[in-house]
Amino acid sequence: MVETVAAVNREPTDKEIRLVIAASSAGTIFEWYDFFIYGTLAALIGAAFFPSDNETLEILLVWAGFAVGFGFRPLGAILFGFLGDRLGRKYTFLVTVTLMGIATAGVGLIPSASSIGMAAPIIVIGLRILQGLALGGEYGGAAIYVAEHAPPEKRGFYTSFIQASVVGGFVLSILVVIACRTLISPEDFAAWGWRIPFLLSIVLLGISLWMRLKLSESPVFQAMKAAGETSANPFKESLTYPGNPKRIFVALFGITGVLTTIWYTAFFSGLSFLRGPMRVDETLVEWMLLIAGAIAMSFYLVVGKWSDRVGRKKPIIIGAAAALALLFPIFWGIGALANPGLQASAQVAPITVTGPRCEYDPFAEIQASPCGRVLQDLTALGVPYTIDNDPASGLSIGSATYAYDDIPDNTRRAIVQGWLETNGYDFTRQFPPLVSIVGIIGLLLVLGMLSALTFGSVAALLSEMFPAKIRYSSMSIPYHIGAGYLGGFLPLIAGYIVAMTGDAYAGLWYTMAVVGFGLIVAWWGLPDGPPRDFKDGEQTPPVTPSFP
Repeated sequence: MVETVAAVNREPTDKEIRLVIAASSAGTIFEWYDFFIYGTLAALIGAAFFPSDNETLEILLVWAGFAVGFGFRPLGAILFGFLGDRLGRKYTFLVTVTLMGIATAGVGLIPSASSIGMAAPIIVIGLRILQGLALGGEYGGAAIYVAEHAPPEKRGFYTSFIQASVVGGFVLSILVVIACRTLISPEDFAAWGWRIPFLLSIVLLGISLWMRLKLSESPVFQAMKAAGETSANPFKESLTYPGNPKRIFVALFGITGVLTTIWYTAFFSGLSFLRGPMRVDETLVEWMLLIAGAIAMSFYLVVGKWSDRVGRKKPIIIGAAAALALLFPIFWGIGALANPGLQASAQVAPITVTGPRCEYDPFAEIQASPCGRVLQDLTALGVPYTIDNDPASGLSIGSATYAYDDIPDNTRRAIVQGWLETNGYDFTRQFPPLVSIVGIIGLLLVLGMLSALTFGSVAALLSEMFPAKIRYSSMSIPYHIGAGYLGGFLPLIAGYIVAMTGDAYAGLWYTMAVVGFGLIVAWWGLPDGPPRDFKDGEQTPPVTPSFP
């Protein structure tokens, strides 16, 4: 036993540290790629597995499937957190990356709903559940593995590579989609080419396993195991360990709630906002997100390293406060640069809808009233509108008024679009001038910096917040509840708010509410001052690496 403890208390060599960071980060990139490719190809996923005459319902069903995967992340955190604290960090995240790769490839093999009917979306949801379980175990394992190899004074910097890898998975998903679109005709890509990015996960799985099999177990876990100090029931102890309920509450709302809603607003809301209501050319949108995401990855490393000097709390507080002040102005700026004609048309020719039972249900296949069906068309076209309680049916566009009661359903959408175009609305795909493209990328980078401030130091912070013997479970549970429900449901909730209000910017209020509450919790609950390892004055300090 003396030899074992001495072996794990030596300082890792630079080569060992590089391998730990590279293998953990690569696996994280591949696993998040697997998860994000579903969102990146949302429109095609909807057409293949959730077809509907209501375009808004179709995309909401896709986001609901996206949310289902996130909803099962906490269960994965409990399951794999238990295994990680009982059996070890290394083998647990070998299992998670394998499960994720197989589930993702499976999506690319499912026949469309036109071939097998309702079985298609059911199978997709089942595979999303497996992905959610896998991801629930992946992040905690990779973050802790790096944190427990890192010297304390560099823990924020070393673990920031894991945080940057989450963005890396998103960037890789876009890069693969762009490559496929370049090599495959638009018709073939829509028909079958979209499946290739899913099938590619088998190759990424092989690379990830090859790299991770070279790793040894975490020195902290080896020392705990040698000393007989591993937890008998990590899940139970996570909930009962002195002080842990408060730490879990702070980790859930003050850390994860903040970082995850800002992250998904920055990248997924930015993606859907530009593609959808702003009607920017899809390939151009992907290139802008690719460039912004690739550059933004470096921000996470800078913030992680900065947190080693100033502490973990300061970047999170600054990022959350800045997000509250800047989110709406940033998206207003993106909208003005991406499609200025839309804003001009909305001001010159505002849209007002009147009529009996003038209500729109985004989840209804067929709206209950003619007015609701007009609202469905306006929502699908991405134009803002207001509803007047006047019982007389009519669609007012600026000074012009049109009757819609007698329009056949199969031609209504085209007729409504024609009315709008007559009054100055332009529904062609937008390709902004270069200066506007640069401006949009710049604003996306600001969103990336807000995300980096609230995310870059989090792996180190969560590792330091909890005792080592229940660290995997204790940090994974609140992280994946927050990321799974507060963040994973963001596209669905924000999309529903936009559909109900007719305001392309209204979905941001969800992010504002979660971040506002999280800022209060973080201010109250996060420790001030320089970073420090977990210590509990009434408990025996956990085993941590001792570097001479």
